[in-house]
Amino acid sequence: MRRRHGPPALNAVPAVLAVLAVLAVLLSVVAAAPPGGHPDVAPRTPAVVTHTVTLRSDATGAAWRGHQRVGFTQVAPEPLSAVYLRLWGNARGGCAAPAVRLTGITGTATEDCTALEVPLPRPLRQGESGTLDFELSVDVPEGLDRFGRDGAYNILGNALPTLAVLDGDGWHLDPYTRNGESFYSLAADYSVVLDHPSDLLVPATGSAVDAPGGPGRTLTTVTARQVRDFAWAAGPFTRLTGRSADGVRIGVFAAPDVTAEEAGRMLELARTAIDALSARFGAYPYGELAVVLDNAFWFSGMEYPGFVLDRVKPSALVHELAHQWWYGIVGDDQYRAPWLDESFSEYATDLVLGGADKDCAAAARWESEDERLTSPMSHWDAHPERYEAVVYDHGSCALHALGRLLGGDTMAALLRDYARAHWFGVSTTVAFKAAARAVSPVDLAPFWREHRIDG
Repeated sequence: MRRRHGPPALNAVPAVLAVLAVLAVLLSVVAAAPPGGHPDVAPRTPAVVTHTVTLRSDATGAAWRGHQRVGFTQVAPEPLSAVYLRLWGNARGGCAAPAVRLTGITGTATEDCTALEVPLPRPLRQGESGTLDFELSVDVPEGLDRFGRDGAYNILGNALPTLAVLDGDGWHLDPYTRNGESFYSLAADYSVVLDHPSDLLVPATGSAVDAPGGPGRTLTTVTARQVRDFAWAAGPFTRLTGRSADGVRIGVFAAPDVTAEEAGRMLELARTAIDALSARFGAYPYGELAVVLDNAFWFSGMEYPGFVLDRVKPSALVHELAHQWWYGIVGDDQYRAPWLDESFSEYATDLVLGGADKDCAAAARWESEDERLTSPMSHWDAHPERYEAVVYDHGSCALHALGRLLGGDTMAALLRDYARAHWFGVSTTVAFKAAARAVSPVDLAPFWREHRIDG
């Protein structure tokens, strides 16, 4: 997510195929291990995740009712006796006023109802698969946000339940943060049918096909492959469409406070930026991109796979598009290592827009002994005034400095090869440091110390 410029003004906030799929995931875990065979983490599970969702909205697009099925496979050696669903949409109202409610499933709510522990009928051994089926109710809370609404415009980011990740550190059940992101999920496939009034547009993660529904209604079927989240919006947006030179289909969906000229400029920027980022980090794999513009967002921008939220701010748009690689394609734990997507996306923004646009000497100043570029969101929530200066500014400056140390061509190859090695996988600080050491002509230990990159 691009810089948020202060706190929110509102309360923001068939068997062979299965075996082959499991083998593919296990092989991807090995391929994503850091160079030199470093035992980064245990296999991340549950994996081979699929979401099949049908939802019908009310007349306003603010209330959705339907069904969700989640399929998954245990890829780790230990038996899996339970899974956790993350219900991030409940972060604002908590257990007292949950915006996302599930029925037809038995579980125990934890983390202020942003997690649901679901015991499995029997433990799953490695290679075995399971499913969760439940009825789903989503009510968009008042207040424009990444999950929120303002009048006729509804944003549904992090509204669908996702599976929490179990890795070498245990279950990741971190709390919601308003300063940045708490999200950590493995790449999954989504098939989503949205039944909605025909006068509402529903930009969403993935490729969409519209068909007539009931009287005055449209069925939008959205397919998304290998994405970490699914987000959509619903409202009477104005729509502009275009295609990048590489063939990426782009839709810009604008709220009334965005002029046609502004929307057109943002469309042109998206067309050029998505190809420029593809050239640097690997071809954009999703084929389509939705950009939702609203100058009333209290944050500058927010990223989801194939779907971004932005105000009319060019640098923010490029930053969110960079997140399509650094978080979306190359995943990370956004709560425990936010620098891995924010610093990298900010650095990529500088590259696309023509170089560093900040005072890197000022960004290098540290204000406390325990301040680290690699600090988790728990630290930045305690020191919110330092989050942007360190994670965005110093983080991108550190990557610029690494590029000067390695040489521009080597740095470019490092990031391109690193992205390829972790394509639809998960990045860690340990893995990135190992990849950099493997291409460096000099000892990088002093560099890591100077920029406080631990791990």
